[in-house]
Amino acid sequence: MVELARQCAELKKQGHAVVIVSSGAIAAGREHLAFPTLPNAMSSKQLLAAVGQSQLIEAWERLFAIYGIKIGQMLLTRADLEDRERFLNARDMIHALVDHDIVPIVNENDAVATNEIKVGDNDNLSALVGILCDADKLLLLTDQKGLFTADPRKDPSAELIKEVKTIDDTLRRIAGDSGTTLGTGGMATKLQAADIARRSGMEVIIAAGRAPNVIVDSLSDSPQGTRFLPVEESLENRKTWILAGPAPCGSVVIDAGAVDAVEHKGSSLLAKGVTKVEGDFARGGVVRIMDEHHLEIARGIVAYSSADLVKIAGEHSNKIFETLGYDHGSVVIHRDNMVVIQE
Repeated sequence: MVELARQCAELKKQGHAVVIVSSGAIAAGREHLAFPTLPNAMSSKQLLAAVGQSQLIEAWERLFAIYGIKIGQMLLTRADLEDRERFLNARDMIHALVDHDIVPIVNENDAVATNEIKVGDNDNLSALVGILCDADKLLLLTDQKGLFTADPRKDPSAELIKEVKTIDDTLRRIAGDSGTTLGTGGMATKLQAADIARRSGMEVIIAAGRAPNVIVDSLSDSPQGTRFLPVEESLENRKTWILAGPAPCGSVVIDAGAVDAVEHKGSSLLAKGVTKVEGDFARGGVVRIMDEHHLEIARGIVAYSSADLVKIAGEHSNKIFETLGYDHGSVVIHRDNMVVIQE
């Protein structure tokens, strides 16, 4: 932590703004309470987080004080990001801290978070925080040098992937097989986070946290680790919220023709292309758009409830009113309310 603070201070000296997403509250609480034996329950983790959060932030405060830098604590849950107004309030807060030369230290609010409102890992949380503060770069520090062609602990011929322009199924399979040993997020969650961040215009680097000068080097032309280039046409604010904010409340499975229209023709999703509806959701919910192999190809705000969609699935748009007795427009998910995930 001392070395991380030193490097962040160096970046600030160069004129850069720094935001830290830090885990460790539960571990700090466990240590502060001398490793107590507790029931295996959510309330035990919340207890440890409540005790450890102050210990964690105090440690960061001491370390940044060495360099004359003030810090501010920001605790989030997914509920803070799902609601559009709370999302904007969180964004205003983090911008206010940065504008006043304060380093935000962000963590999931484990003391109150339940499984339903947890982001769950700090990799994805950091991508959401990057969206909140309009970051240019996201650096994911881990116990691996980066993403390899295979698991380097099992395959001595595995090579470090220095640069990634497209995240495809091959890369996802590689990441799924190469977990890290520390924290709740493995390499697969880092790839998810990288995908969210780069679609929002951020360059992403996955690198080893203990490597000398890894943070300072991330701003050079030859950063350590694996570098993910941002998508050329990054998402506008509303679409970043669709991708980063609400957890999907269901899924809509579509046929091959609709997949082609959504992925390659910039089309909205029509009821005719829907083959199956999964989950129970209301109009205005965020849903996954899946192909017939259950691969998520997009995500969007649905114009019809799941009950209505079951009735109009496969129908032409001009039959919606006849089937339901009312309509909310001719499309199930409008292109303006949709984020395509597959490339």
